[in-house]
Amino acid sequence: MAVVTSAPDRALGSLPDRLAPAMPSHGWRGWAGPLGAGALAALTRLPNLGRPDAVVFDETYYAKDAWSLLRFGVEIDEVENHKELMMQAGDNWRTVEAFSGEPAFIVHPPVGKWTIAVGEYFFGVTPFGWRIAIAVLAIIAVVITARIVRRLTRSDVLGTIAGGLLALEGIHIVLARTALLDLVLGFWVLVGFGLLLLDRDRTRGKVAALVKRDGVDRIAMGLGPFLGWRPLRIAAIAAFALAIGTKWSGAYFLAAFMVLSMFWDVSLRKVIGVDHPWSAAFARDLPLAAGSTLVVGIGVYLLTWTGWFATSTGWSRNWAADQGPSIVPDPIRSLWHYHSEMWNFHTNLDAEHSYQSNAWSWPLMARPTSFYYESPEGCGADSCSSTVLAVGNPIIWWAALLAVPYQLWRWIAARDWRSGAVIVGIAAGWLPWLLYSDRAIFTFYTVVYVPFLVMAVTLTLGSIAKGLRNKPSWIPAAIIGGYLFAVVVAAWWFYPVWTAELIPYDSWRARMWLPTWI
Repeated sequence: MAVVTSAPDRALGSLPDRLAPAMPSHGWRGWAGPLGAGALAALTRLPNLGRPDAVVFDETYYAKDAWSLLRFGVEIDEVENHKELMMQAGDNWRTVEAFSGEPAFIVHPPVGKWTIAVGEYFFGVTPFGWRIAIAVLAIIAVVITARIVRRLTRSDVLGTIAGGLLALEGIHIVLARTALLDLVLGFWVLVGFGLLLLDRDRTRGKVAALVKRDGVDRIAMGLGPFLGWRPLRIAAIAAFALAIGTKWSGAYFLAAFMVLSMFWDVSLRKVIGVDHPWSAAFARDLPLAAGSTLVVGIGVYLLTWTGWFATSTGWSRNWAADQGPSIVPDPIRSLWHYHSEMWNFHTNLDAEHSYQSNAWSWPLMARPTSFYYESPEGCGADSCSSTVLAVGNPIIWWAALLAVPYQLWRWIAARDWRSGAVIVGIAAGWLPWLLYSDRAIFTFYTVVYVPFLVMAVTLTLGSIAKGLRNKPSWIPAAIIGGYLFAVVVAAWWFYPVWTAELIPYDSWRARMWLPTWI
């Protein structure tokens, strides 16, 4: 078995080849592996999607808000027995009265809830209906991850491995089968990163063509070439704005990846020999990048509030009408007030939860979140368990304890831009939460950056194979194959507690590897 490792050595070949290294394959060959990984993701996310047949964890907020968006265009307060009505609504969601008529104060923007609403519209207000749209995004995210790693490494094999790892990752499976916002946030972050990666390759390809046509000395004169309007980067900004329109923590990714994109521009100018690459990038690239970030980012974010703007019944919608005159339009003033109240809620939140976890513990998967636990009969044993535990695949997560520091070292010591991109994604999803050790946060927030964690593990597997390239080919194949087999076995073992399968209590207990998992 031949193991393809990583991207071609950048020190070899002509400058155009180094700027735009060839992809490993074209046509269906580049899609076969990612689509196969997507099929595996579908097999782990879609079967029995309506199980548990209950309102699970924070579905009580988001599935209800999605239903309200379908009915009224904005979030409306629910009646006291709304959970029972949610379970009864089904295809009659247009007529079942589960809302009080009073505007509801919500603390997250509407994109994720509109996503959930798509499933409810087509399949009814049922557990399957409010989960299906999230599951579809999760499957697409697996395909995107495989394609991203393929592009990062110029390896079909490594791309397929990355997709397969994400398809078998526990937190991603659990959040794909639960109507929460975090996987929607992670989806748009992943789309944004993928678009920036395409922009990087497209821009370097254009410069490589200029080098071939005009020669490097000519294009490196002065500030270097104008890199254009960069429609792919603008699309990436729009994707990050949709992430922010799901949860505000998407702003960390927008900031981090736009800075990284600027570093890529500096690096490009340095490679072609521009005398002062930093000042050249700041003069030629920064104004357009910053301007498009502000205009497109704010514009798309405001569009996500269309339902609130288009109605008069949303919370704080008419707040500005009771204030003094201003040159700022009343709807914008009212939305700003709404956001200030949302900010106050988040910054002053001091509620506690039995499954909250400190962000320092997340890499260890020390305190996963229990979404659901019941002890019904019917498993053939004296005591049965049905649970949804948002615990990651430990073979992936605990391997990442070594892979992530190694990729950080690769970025710093070897100046490997691929490692840097992955580390930035992990850092944007994890480091900000270290500032909130005194409030209720949860391990499942990691679903936003788990694709980057998978990328780190995959890049490390590629480095292992490359390091053993002078050994018989069966040695790296056996090491990587053995690791992947362990991932598959772990996924098989934990799948029942990821999906509320009814199992004997002793079988459930055997899967609680750490006492803090209970």
